[in-house]
Amino acid sequence: MTNMLRSDLDSCVLSPARRREMRSAMTRTAVFLLLSFVLPADAQVDEDRAQRFFKEAQELWERDGGRRWGVSLGAPMVIADMRTQTLATSQRAPEGARPRVLGLVNAPIEWGGVTWGAYMWDDVVNRTPRERNELLLHELFHGVQSRLGLMVPTGATEHLDAADGRYWLRLEWRALAQALRESGEQRNLAVRDALAFRQARRTIYPANVEGERAQEITEGLAAYTGTVLAAQTAADAIASALDLLTNGEAGESFVRTFAYMSGPAYGLLLDESSPGWTRRVRATDDLATLVMRALAVQPASDATAAAVRYGGAEIRASEQQRKQQREERLAELRRRFVDGPVLVFPGVGGTASDSRGAVVIPGVGTVYFHRFRSSGEWGTLEAEKGVLVASDGRTRRVPAPVRRDDGTVAGDGWTLKVGAGWLVREGTRGGDFEVVHQEP
Repeated sequence: MTNMLRSDLDSCVLSPARRREMRSAMTRTAVFLLLSFVLPADAQVDEDRAQRFFKEAQELWERDGGRRWGVSLGAPMVIADMRTQTLATSQRAPEGARPRVLGLVNAPIEWGGVTWGAYMWDDVVNRTPRERNELLLHELFHGVQSRLGLMVPTGATEHLDAADGRYWLRLEWRALAQALRESGEQRNLAVRDALAFRQARRTIYPANVEGERAQEITEGLAAYTGTVLAAQTAADAIASALDLLTNGEAGESFVRTFAYMSGPAYGLLLDESSPGWTRRVRATDDLATLVMRALAVQPASDATAAAVRYGGAEIRASEQQRKQQREERLAELRRRFVDGPVLVFPGVGGTASDSRGAVVIPGVGTVYFHRFRSSGEWGTLEAEKGVLVASDGRTRRVPAPVRRDDGTVAGDGWTLKVGAGWLVREGTRGGDFEVVHQEP
């Protein structure tokens, strides 16, 4: 299974179009990545291996020749490690200071007036060849996405952590998998079921329809591109998409991951039903609607009856069990990150966080566990046991510190180094602390 990592970019190194998109969508997911922890001795970037990775990606975009999107995905690439400050580039690095997010994100960045594909070494090196190439191409697509007019500010999809949201999404994925395995009328029937499950979910959560649609355009198209261009044959691409759907369903959270499964599936169905669709798709389109029109089908009339064909009872039972466990977990997380004493710091800056097991606290934000790294003018945070990212993206918080000195504060599983001109002071609520800009 491909586990997921979320990377937000520091706006100071982004292209103007990318910067505008990030300002309006602080919580956009750049890409979901395999997270594999490596020993410190392995952290240093291996120049020879990196050059081999660059060459493989170049061969794939040259094989495509810009046919899929009308533009070449070719761009310089850099793989960096934040801890050792080592890097490898596919062409000579620009003179001057390095972008400070190198080694912190997998994303396109602006460096020396050129858009580069930037990657984290330990994420790249621990992937299978197929997964690695999908990642490299995914980010290269993001580099041309604004030029194609397909960069959309994405909204929240926290409803996908609720039992009903997850239930109907899992059914949609199972129907999409069936459609990819079939052809002709059997494929059409499976697509009708997928559309019905999608419609049922969106009827329950109408306020989140645009958030889903936008994520499938911004991230789903990138995931589709990586999946298709990294595959040697159409059958290989379908096999990769099926793996994503099957493994994705087992994920602990779908909030920032669903488009990476749905996008390749709908894209491959469009390849079959609407050749050349990539030259016609618009930022305002809904991928499922495009498939529906291409196949001239409508959603199945009874989503509840259709659910029986895809193990609906088993899914519902598992989601009810998860709901009960989730309520207990939410009570614990509220005590740690909402009701108890906390340290609050700004939400701006470059961030990389593993989204496996992320938990949404409704109306508050999302708690990310595992490794979380963030930096900005306010300082640098390293955390492993939980960081709450506010729903609006403006602030983040960790449990209150237990140790302080002149430039560093630390708590359970986290350390924050305060930036120059910033300080940690007591918050307005007793026991709280906040990171604020120091008055001149």
